[in-house]
Amino acid sequence: MVRVALLVLLAIATPALAREDPVVMMGLPAGKQLVVQASGNSVRAEYSYNDRGRGDHIEATWKLDAAGIPIAYSVRGNDYMKAAVAETFAASQGRYTWKSRSEQGELAATQPAFYVPANAPPEFTGVLARALLKAPERKLALLPGGEARIEESTPVTLTLNGTSVKLRQYQITGLDFVPQTVWLDDAGETAGVLTGWLSVIMSRYQGSIDTLINAQTQATDARSQRIARELTHVPIGDLVIRNARLFNPHDGSVTPGTSVLVKGERIVRVGPDANVPARGAEVIDAAGRFLMPGLWDNHQHFGDGDGMLDLASGVTSARDMANDTDGFLARVARFDAGTELGPRVFKAGIIDGTGELAGPTKMRVATEADARNAVSWYADHGYGQIKIYSSVAPELVPIIADAAHARGLRVSGHVPAFMSARQFIDAGADELQHLNFVFLNFLADTVKDTRNMQRFIAVAEHARELQPTDARVLDFTAFLKRHDIVLDPTINLFESLYCGDPAATTVGLEDIVPRFPPPVRRRMVSGALAVPKGQEAVYRDAFPAMLRMLKSLHDAGVTIVPGTDSLSGYALLHELELYERAGIAPAEVLKMATLTSARVSGVDSDRGTVAAGKLADMILVDGDPSQRIADLHRIVTVIKGGKVFDPARIEAALGITPARSLHTGSH
Repeated sequence: MVRVALLVLLAIATPALAREDPVVMMGLPAGKQLVVQASGNSVRAEYSYNDRGRGDHIEATWKLDAAGIPIAYSVRGNDYMKAAVAETFAASQGRYTWKSRSEQGELAATQPAFYVPANAPPEFTGVLARALLKAPERKLALLPGGEARIEESTPVTLTLNGTSVKLRQYQITGLDFVPQTVWLDDAGETAGVLTGWLSVIMSRYQGSIDTLINAQTQATDARSQRIARELTHVPIGDLVIRNARLFNPHDGSVTPGTSVLVKGERIVRVGPDANVPARGAEVIDAAGRFLMPGLWDNHQHFGDGDGMLDLASGVTSARDMANDTDGFLARVARFDAGTELGPRVFKAGIIDGTGELAGPTKMRVATEADARNAVSWYADHGYGQIKIYSSVAPELVPIIADAAHARGLRVSGHVPAFMSARQFIDAGADELQHLNFVFLNFLADTVKDTRNMQRFIAVAEHARELQPTDARVLDFTAFLKRHDIVLDPTINLFESLYCGDPAATTVGLEDIVPRFPPPVRRRMVSGALAVPKGQEAVYRDAFPAMLRMLKSLHDAGVTIVPGTDSLSGYALLHELELYERAGIAPAEVLKMATLTSARVSGVDSDRGTVAAGKLADMILVDGDPSQRIADLHRIVTVIKGGKVFDPARIEAALGITPARSLHTGSH
């Protein structure tokens, strides 16, 4: 009903008072944002998009004072995972009051403050930008907490229908780990809020998205280079790590009194302290701390700031499992050059089919020729793996797999709709992404279309019915082992999905999230599925069933590589904690996150262990994660290619407050 009312208003309002902005995901249409100036300083907006059956749909209204600061806000609708949201804010009688599904508060209005909704349409970023431009010193206190500032970056002049139009680029700090960009036109209207993944833009500028994103990238690159210079310590000569307890992933042993000599980017000697010379070298005194290879996250999708979050958490190698085909390659090149902080990246390219539920990628294939061309493009651009997605036609899977294998690429993915995991593997897959597809293999007769939310809901409803000792589970497990199939479980995702409270802090990050900038904190909710009435026990039992399955697969010898598909860095540490909770020995978990991951990606000659000849990618931990995985939250030094990083300084640059219990290292 609200959508109909908005459309009527759009039809009768003047163009200056109403507009309809397209939502674009990876260059493809995904939804709309309707914005209507109702009366005075009152605005109505509806924002919705479809991302494979998921996506926000919210209807918001707000009113501004003369300074452009909200004095009233309300929103209803659903979040990305379709859970209901409702939120209100009001400034009246000298008080600020707000309430959402996860919080409520009240504060005396002693100074102008801008309320940042937990759920808001992209247009609200423009509202904040305009208020900041009016504010003294271009800064405002935020509610419920924090402070925002705005700076202007390089503008862009476009030519539309023979007329020059100038769009101004602004960067807002205080909303995220990194500045958020918003574009305003000469009238001060919100021209666009753009990322390489999802963009909302005035329709008249839609053809200029790439131009605007390129301009944004130049601005963010300059900032990234400055931060990289400030936070990267390059030893003048050799580097020696002295008096460490060295972890060996091969056998899980820990050897005290060990030194490591690094020349340039490689390790040249490892041995007892007395046998490793340190004359003229820079020395890091490990003081008996735990030294191990850098961690791997085998399932990421890199965006701004993710590389810094990785290094702060000890992730020196990662696998990107789907990204755009333009800016992503440039980002990886910057990681490699050291002009942006981030890990070494193994590139996996996504291929999907066509249709409404296809994934957000330009690499969509409908024919055999399309499939071969997509594989060739990825192979020609240095990718090492193809990720087949849910809408690929089953008959194209073996064609993609054969073409990829002919070019030396691995093949993995979501099991496409109308296939079982067993059929996917028989068609040529080497690996499965996400543990839910193991469960869906046994539900293939009833859950045929896995492009939508059923791939999550069906597992929630039936996971507890599957026991690792069932004959059909044992048979499939043996099948996976026989075919040397690798599993990338991303089990942390399912803990969040099935935790039962969409408004709760992301499970496993309860101790980390309070350290984040206030606006980030409020977004770090679980995104759990709404539990149907009467199904509470069924959903509650789903995740323990997944842990049992993970342990059973590991015990049977199925290769497992840890990945997150969620918050960079910190989520990996929790992913590893979940493996320990499942009953896998901590030393074995560390092996998965180091040596096993390097082997699967084919780079174990350079990475995965601390040994002579290997790249100097290491982390120093104040604790013993081979006995207790949680000690990985106490990383004091990260080394990538012989360059030294202080996690606490990286966190500070991201606006993350220090961990009180963390002891700092020295070098």
